[in-house]
Amino acid sequence: MMVFPAVDILNGQCVQLVQGKRESAVAYGTPLENARRWLDAGADALHVINLDGAFGSAQANVREIRELIQETGVFVELGGGIRSREDARAWLEIGVGRVILGTVAVREPEIVRDLSLEFGPEQVMAGVDARGGRVVIEGWEEEAGDYLSWAEHFEMLGAGSLLFTNVSVEGLCRGIDPEPVRHLLEHTDLPVVVAGGVTTPADVRILRDLGVSGVVLGSALYSGKITIREAREAAQ
Repeated sequence: MMVFPAVDILNGQCVQLVQGKRESAVAYGTPLENARRWLDAGADALHVINLDGAFGSAQANVREIRELIQETGVFVELGGGIRSREDARAWLEIGVGRVILGTVAVREPEIVRDLSLEFGPEQVMAGVDARGGRVVIEGWEEEAGDYLSWAEHFEMLGAGSLLFTNVSVEGLCRGIDPEPVRHLLEHTDLPVVVAGGVTTPADVRILRDLGVSGVVLGSALYSGKITIREAREAAQ
């Protein structure tokens, strides 16, 4: 199971949010500084979110993200602000390992199919952000249907993997809720990366035993509640 430290970027800085709320942002320095920090600690891949893109500025942070990709040379999965095929292509062509399609995948599901055919399924990850079993889009403000149905639909369209974010526990550092993950894994054969609530090595072990392919470490990592080493050991 892979461990992905999160590098969330807002106004050119690496930040962490609570429950996706912009006003909760705590800054931790530049994206590249933090990427190197986690790679030096033993990580070998990064989960990068362009928060300005998610909040509507799709072209924000391009320089910072390009620098991070070029300077680290590691596998990067990238989400936030990808609103079109052109946005996704541009990121893939500069070296992103896979793009995470969130709101756009719900608004225009055929984009999943088209990009999977063009670049290969392994470079296309569909985002399943859910609260109470319902997919939430547009900055987690709008409900868009049952999360299991969407996961099945994304698989049918050719997505190579899923990112499941449990919005109910995201950013709170209070642990995971394994049940929605268990149900999701029962409804898809795709690799699933889980974000939201991963706080302790025990959380990582639970997700490992459920059979997820990766976990994202965010607020708990930045606040020191878990280390890269602890997470990697628990993932084995």
